[in-house]
Order: sequence, then structure tokens, then C-alpha cells
Amino acid sequence: MFQPVYLDHNATTRLDPAVLAAMMPLLEGQCGNASSRHDYGRRARLAVDEARQRVAAVVNAHPTEVIFTSGGSEANNLFLKGAAATMKPGTLAVSAVEHPCVIKPAEQLARQGWVLREIAVDGDGRVRADDFAEVLLTRPRLLSVMLANNETGVIQDVPALASAARSTGAWFHSDAVQALGKRAIDFRSLNAAGVHALTLSAHKAHGPKGAAALIIDKRVEVQPQIAGGGHERGLRSGTENVPAIVGFGIAAELAAQRLAESSARVQALRQRLEAGLNELGAMIFAVNAEKLPNTTYFAFANIDGETLVGKLDREGFAVASGSACSSANPEPSHVLRAMGVAPEFARGAVRVSLGGDNTETEIDQFIHALRATVGRLQGLTAIAV
Repeated sequence: MFQPVYLDHNATTRLDPAVLAAMMPLLEGQCGNASSRHDYGRRARLAVDEARQRVAAVVNAHPTEVIFTSGGSEANNLFLKGAAATMKPGTLAVSAVEHPCVIKPAEQLARQGWVLREIAVDGDGRVRADDFAEVLLTRPRLLSVMLANNETGVIQDVPALASAARSTGAWFHSDAVQALGKRAIDFRSLNAAGVHALTLSAHKAHGPKGAAALIIDKRVEVQPQIAGGGHERGLRSGTENVPAIVGFGIAAELAAQRLAESSARVQALRQRLEAGLNELGAMIFAVNAEKLPNTTYFAFANIDGETLVGKLDREGFAVASGSACSSANPEPSHVLRAMGVAPEFARGAVRVSLGGDNTETEIDQFIHALRATVGRLQGLTAIAV
């Protein structure tokens, strides 16, 4: 029997068995609150501290720079809203292709007196140097440019952008959620270039949902968005999700160990996939940009992306029409709109994001199913016309 094929790893990833094994004792007998003073609590605190050290080591940060949160969305909100709360309103600049969990809090701040400036991108989704230079002339107080895009996989030259922004005195943040496990991340190097904060998330790298981190330069003043018992250096109150945090630490460590091999493998699979897409006449977005090794974003003219995703799901292939966090929005991808993609292609966007468990056979099966499905949909379109 044909097993469903998972090709949506940018949305989330399967929990690694080794991660689950590390979490199980904390889900069963080791029930302590990491703030408690007794033996159970001390064991929980030790587990959290060890996980913090693991996450810090993977991205070359100091453990005290790691603030655990419930997810990437919370970490992004913590930085943007938390930093904004410590200063007078000014210009806040974010790239036009950011995840909604950066764009939406930025829009909230705009309603509170901040001037929101979206940084334009080119046709391949890269920040335009000329527009970024114009943004810097406004001397922004806060900047956020993602390291790797969740839809296109496009990698931004964050070190160069941050270095250019240093003279403005702005705090520079980068959403690196999609990069963990797919690309080496060095916070110390980024920090030296001018990056002050970085967001990571466990479930994008075979860790559990419910654990993420804001890696933040301790010189940056941030007002906590959740007040309470003063957990996480007083920046994020709330009883720590010890099992998920432990899983995060193990997942990050395993991702770093496997990075070179897994990146080469999924890169080869992506090239096989894109060769098949080219044969079918698909438009592949951001072909001229450096991208994550696992991500392909494509469309066929006048074929609705949501319809194609649904048809492929019934054929046994799990793909996406864009960001999983905004899939309820029927509008064309804001990322593709910012790239200037024509509406007839933007409405047809489909994302395939590969993982280390995918195989050449699965890619070939997907292309075969896609060919048949697109053929049927194009036939229906021709009849309708």
C-alpha cells in the first residue's frame, strides 16, 4: 500500500526518536517545577540549564543569551514589542517578506505611534540594497530581516545588512526559525556584524512544538511581555515547559551534528525535483537567489494553488500553498506580491520543503502525480474557457 509522503518540512518536522527518548522521563516520573527548591525542582532546573547550554553551543552563543519561549511567534513578538516598549516611538523597518509573526506586531506598533517602513525586495525575494540604504537614512530604531524565508527559502545577507545598519544605532533582529538544521548559524559572528537578537524554534528541526528561543545580546533592553515570576532572566515569566525545552536542546544538537550530510542530501533531492518541475513547465520562484537546500516554491499559470494542494493530498503527498501559519488567508502570498510575481502565478503557488527522510523514489512519484494532476486541471481550465 502506498504510504503518504510528507513534503512540508518548513511547516513542521517529525519528532526525532532520540528527542522523544530524552523527553520521556520528564513526561513521566520527573515532574518537578524548575523553580521549586526541592530535589524534583533541582533536577528540572538542571535539565533546563543543560538544554540552554546545548542550544547556545549550537549557535555559538552564551547560555545567558538564550531566552526560552513557547514558539517562534512569541520570541519575535517579545523582541519587537519588548524593545519598542523601552524607547520613544520612531521608525521600525521590517522586510516585506517577513513571517506574519513579525509583520503583525510591527503593524500593531504602527498603531501606537511607530512609523512602519517595509523594506522592498527584488524579483528573487532578496532585500534591495538601494531601498535598504534609503531606510537607513530615516535612522530606524528597530530593524528585522529574516535569515531564511519560510515560503521561498531565500537566504538574506543578514551580516552585510546588519553591518550597514550599525551606524544608525538601531537594534537589529533576525528571524532564523527556518535556518536551524538547514544552515549553520553563528550568533557570535552575527552579533559582531551588528545583529542583536535571533529567533529559533525547536519543531522546525525535529524537536517538539512548544519550545523556542530568543537569542539576545544582553546589552539590549527588552520589556517582558508576560509578567509574573521573573523566569528567563525576568524577560519571560511562566513555568518552563521542561520536557519540550529538553527536547529542544537535543534536537538542536543533533541538527548540528547532521547538518553537512543532510544539507547535501536534500540539496540533491531538490535539484531532482526542480528538474522534473522544469520539464512540466512550472515557474519556480527565486531561481537566482541563494536558498535553503530543501525548499522549492513553484506555480503553474491559472491553476489555483489551494486546489492543487488538495488534489495532491488526495494522491498522498503533503505539500503547502505557502506559510502554514497563514494558510487560512485566501489572498495570494504577500511574499510573492512583494517580489512582483504576476497574480496568475501568485495564486497558484505551491511549496515543497524536503527533509532528510525523503527519497529519490518519493520525488519521482511526486512528479508523476503532479504531471497527471496538472494535466487534469489544465483540461478543466480549457473546457471552462
